[in-house]
Amino acid sequence: MVDQLLDSIPPAPWIILFSPFVACILIVLFSLKRPRLASTLALTGILISLTLSVFLFWFDITTTFGPAESSFRWLQIAGLSIDFGYLCDPLSTLMLLIVTGVGSCIFLYSTSYMRGDESYPRYFASLSLFAFSMIGIVIANNFLMLFIFWELVAVSSYLLIGFWFQKPSAADAGNKAFIVNRVADFGFVLGIFSVWVMSGMGGGERTFNFTELSDILPALASQGILSHKHLFAAALLIFCGAVGKSAQFPLYIWLPDAMEGPTPVSALIHAATMVAAGVYLLSRSFFLISLSPAAMNIIANIGGITALLAALLAVVQNDIKKILAYSTISQLGYMVMALGLGGMVPGMYHLTTHAFFKALLFLGAGAMIHSLHTQDIWEMGGILRKMPATAVTFIIGTLALCGVFPLSGFFSKDEILALAFERNRVLYAVGIFTAGLTAFYMTRAVWVAVLGHEKAHKNSHGHFHDAPWVMKTPLLILAGFSAIAGFIGIPRYLSSHAHEAPLNMAVALTSTVTALAGIALGTFIYGKSKVKEDPVKKALGGVYEILIKKYYLDEFFIALANVFQKSLAGLLFWFDGKVIMEKGVGGAAFLTAKFSSALRRLQTGNLQNYALMSGIGLIGFIFFALMNRR
Repeated sequence: MVDQLLDSIPPAPWIILFSPFVACILIVLFSLKRPRLASTLALTGILISLTLSVFLFWFDITTTFGPAESSFRWLQIAGLSIDFGYLCDPLSTLMLLIVTGVGSCIFLYSTSYMRGDESYPRYFASLSLFAFSMIGIVIANNFLMLFIFWELVAVSSYLLIGFWFQKPSAADAGNKAFIVNRVADFGFVLGIFSVWVMSGMGGGERTFNFTELSDILPALASQGILSHKHLFAAALLIFCGAVGKSAQFPLYIWLPDAMEGPTPVSALIHAATMVAAGVYLLSRSFFLISLSPAAMNIIANIGGITALLAALLAVVQNDIKKILAYSTISQLGYMVMALGLGGMVPGMYHLTTHAFFKALLFLGAGAMIHSLHTQDIWEMGGILRKMPATAVTFIIGTLALCGVFPLSGFFSKDEILALAFERNRVLYAVGIFTAGLTAFYMTRAVWVAVLGHEKAHKNSHGHFHDAPWVMKTPLLILAGFSAIAGFIGIPRYLSSHAHEAPLNMAVALTSTVTALAGIALGTFIYGKSKVKEDPVKKALGGVYEILIKKYYLDEFFIALANVFQKSLAGLLFWFDGKVIMEKGVGGAAFLTAKFSSALRRLQTGNLQNYALMSGIGLIGFIFFALMNRR
């Protein structure tokens, strides 16, 4: 039986990878005019991937076999070998379950949410391409293959964020996401080739393979062949990729604008795919990052700064999707902070639980937007009475995000806080304060948008109702996992240790009290039925303007780009005008004119001149011939 299972393992990851891609191709070729067929193909593709991912997970936990890896030689040049292959271990298998599981819920939800859109088939083709690209990142067994799929995720996100490209804001958001990530990826690709070069410094063959690198680099570091500077530079360059994809300070500026895409896309990007890719990259390359304590310290601090700054921005947002977007950035900061503190397992644990409750929150917000035709929380309300399933599941997601016991966010966030308490008390304080802010701004959103009194909805005319079952079913599934994911042993599965670390009761009590205090403060301020204007605006005073302007980071980057662009443009204009045109083109034209003028004088049409020149030439030839004889 086991032999049969082993024989079935090799093709399974390839089928998981290519099922969404085949669906994308079939949609483009055969169903651009047939919306129902397009959604069926897309849903079938992701469900096949989910089914086989569950099989891999079951096989992994019921057998004693180690990681499975298979590859074939893609490119062979002198000194450079590039493979295309997969690596299935607990890390990639768990990530496959997240991508395909949460992705399946979002695909199903989209079949109803996007119904009636004129580009419905194009949407599902792009969504399937996105799933294919992310799965490629997850199963890649080497840096170069991962980078190829990394860039395909960028292309997919560009297509989906700018899906409604007729809107200038959507087109601009797609461009912004693409450009910002290219800046980060420049550092990432330098990091990949730095690692490749370092792998051969011991005299062996250079490699991009993760399994080989995880053996080679620690060995070279222990022998002193790799210096701290080498490891520090390579680790931070690899981290550049995560700064872009996982929206860390200061390059998180693209993620809130990504809300211009359809809400299911926001859920997919923020929960299971694009932003998770950076955290997954750090986990996959942890064998490198952990070799440089200085780099890890920088990573941890950037994560802490990101968590705090994004939570503060979420406090003043009125667009429900942007509240959730800044919340995502903040939670990603927690994950990066955990990895920087040496906790790969707590970081991935929180990524897993966050995928459930953040997808739930985005899909719940999408259901509200779908019915009310507004994203402004101050134009919402009455959700609990008229959309009870949406309201209750949204509240479950909120409590999980706030870290309220016994929901999943409580366990995963507390593992990070316990790690920070043990290794960096400053970051622990930042994490606790951020947890309080999270509880406050989410309570604000719930009281104003969900529990608040019904507004005179200008587009729904008060006749809004709960989501249809096709949209409601994913909400219920995700709510269930948001509630129980803390009890299913995710850290034990990821870790090689025999048991999980015991719960730190002091940290757990502190974080719980902090979360409850944030909820209580939010309830005290926004629980009043007659709140029509945000009290925070008056309370924060001048700070409110700084937060609304997002710390002026967008303006700073625009100014920096303008200075760079104008300076470079001025230099290139001078070089083009003075060097290329005047000296190059103009000089060539001048020399050609002079040479042709001199040559023209030889063509007089006078027979005597030709005879004279022939005679001079003959005399010269005879002279040189006699000189050479001597």
